[in-house]
Amino acid sequence: MSFDIIRSGRAVLHVTDLEKSRKFYDSLGFIETESDQEQIFLRGLEEHNHHSLLLKKKAEPALEVISYKVRTEDDLDRLAAKLEQDGCEVKWIDKQPSLGRALRFQDISGMPLEFYATMETVDRKLQQYELYKGAKVQRIDHFNCMVPDVEAAHEYYMKELGFACSEYTSGEEEKIWASWLHRKPSVHDVAFMNGEGPRLHHVGFWLKDPMSLIDGCDVLASLGYGPNIERGPGRHGLSNAFFLYLRDPDGHRIELYNGDYLTSDPDFKPIRWDLDDPMRQTFWGHEAPDCWFEEATEVLQVHNGKKVKLKEAKLKKHKPTFVI
Repeated sequence: MSFDIIRSGRAVLHVTDLEKSRKFYDSLGFIETESDQEQIFLRGLEEHNHHSLLLKKKAEPALEVISYKVRTEDDLDRLAAKLEQDGCEVKWIDKQPSLGRALRFQDISGMPLEFYATMETVDRKLQQYELYKGAKVQRIDHFNCMVPDVEAAHEYYMKELGFACSEYTSGEEEKIWASWLHRKPSVHDVAFMNGEGPRLHHVGFWLKDPMSLIDGCDVLASLGYGPNIERGPGRHGLSNAFFLYLRDPDGHRIELYNGDYLTSDPDFKPIRWDLDDPMRQTFWGHEAPDCWFEEATEVLQVHNGKKVKLKEAKLKKHKPTFVI
């Protein structure tokens, strides 16, 4: 590839009540970098970039964009040239708070993507332990997208954007039902799951240890957020990670995540899971609730801000498969 995508960088979510959102994310241990009456910029304790989660006050909840960091400004130009050559309509954005020049486009599934090279830097809070509270969120880790054709997304991201596959779920005739793809040397920067879409299933944030996840549950419950805990704690078969899934005040799904593994070796081979293997979902055996398969955040067009029209899943024999 002539361009270098480094990692998942940030998500921009639309929320209806900034103060309710502030209290929820503060309870998880996010750091508020700055805010005004229209938006809140949040980051994890170890992050030196200005933010990894931007909440914007809007009339309806939605995903505005998920963002990836590239290595240099030249990578942005090369990526834009490649996208335009492929017939994609690219939108350049030169003025965003804390963010350098960025490009946006709609991917093959209709997900709104953004790429940027530079973001304002701030002081890390990694060793300011007096600030550690809630789940002590450290950094952004990945996105999970519900799309109508997982195989198409899987092939596009690998062949056109240079992602590698760590794990996947396959059913009859070896059709891919879910895929975990990465640029950084971990299990994933993005996962794709089979379902009505495009929609954002969740944004995953990395914790320093499993006990931080338990501490997060205790703090959430003590503050009255027990009903916001949707699933977990548990351990995934896929990725081997410890997990907890939450719904924020607008229904956006957040994953707290710890304990996956290294994928940087050039001879690493993708791990296949059978669609009918119950341990792929949860290593300990408990099933996901129905809302897991049915509910997700709708996404917006990068050019006009309207909601993207949903399409039915291409594969329909089973429930949409669980991903992490």
